[in-house]
Amino acid sequence: MPKMKSHSGAKKRVRKTGSGKIAMQRGRRNHLLLQKSTRQKRLNRKLIVESTEKKQFSSLLPYL
Repeated sequence: MPKMKSHSGAKKRVRKTGSGKIAMQRGRRNHLLLQKSTRQKRLNRKLIVESTEKKQFSSLLPYL
């Protein structure tokens, strides 16, 4: 049986933490930070994927 293919866009954006959770960066938080509010910049942290969405990520990244 052939290997399953990983989603190449998800490979670049998602990683697994040390405890086994899936973490990713939120979008639109890389540049033009001077005009963004402090609240927006504070939300610029890694997002831990909910357990309800874990099944979707496992189909995108079968070997993660």
